[in-house]
Amino acid sequence: MKVAVVQFPGSNCDLDTLWALEQVGLKAELVWHSQDSLEGFAAVVLPGGFSYGDYLRAGALAKFSPVMRAVRQLARQGYPVLGICNGFQVLTEAGLLPGALLANTNLHFTCKEVYVRLERTDLPFTQGYAPGQLLRLPIAHAEGRYYADNQTLQQLEENRQVVFRYAPPPEGPKEGYNPNGALNDIAGIVNQQGNVLGMMPHPERALEETLGSSDGRSLFESLKQALAVVGL
Repeated sequence: MKVAVVQFPGSNCDLDTLWALEQVGLKAELVWHSQDSLEGFAAVVLPGGFSYGDYLRAGALAKFSPVMRAVRQLARQGYPVLGICNGFQVLTEAGLLPGALLANTNLHFTCKEVYVRLERTDLPFTQGYAPGQLLRLPIAHAEGRYYADNQTLQQLEENRQVVFRYAPPPEGPKEGYNPNGALNDIAGIVNQQGNVLGMMPHPERALEETLGSSDGRSLFESLKQALAVVGL
């Protein structure tokens, strides 16, 4: 039951993600981007950071790394693939998820806690949550505004591929909660098969209350449970 955490040049949440996986009892290993095989791994996480310095666009160069061929293979075989922040950007650039992540509407790097509402609990990453649960998670990005054409947005909604949406806090203002201008308040989506998830918030930074929130922990615990069920 090994999980690969891919390291690109410029990754900076790799060790945080490794720590989060190990905290819930998963065995995780760092995998350098030049490795072209993920044989022996049951899941893979593309962590946050600034792969290749975000040159051209965030994630645009990382999609050409040799390891991405192996990531695509795992995804096709139905293994869980998770992209967090920059990892989400890489997944869209690589065509594993639809749409794109554009510059925040405020044109600033935004680092703060936000609230997101969980839309699905039937995925390998979300089965430990309650339907409609409101999560408090940190974000840290300059290009997190989810965008897709109208047809793609309609398909995402009809296929229930939106997993996380930015939402107002339980108490306080009910406007201004969307931190980057994402269409349909989208903070995370999944592919049609339900095994490739991309999300802008950082669950690995919300693992225990001493960090400000423990709402991210169930995501990693859900992954552990899903892998145990299928014997991986």
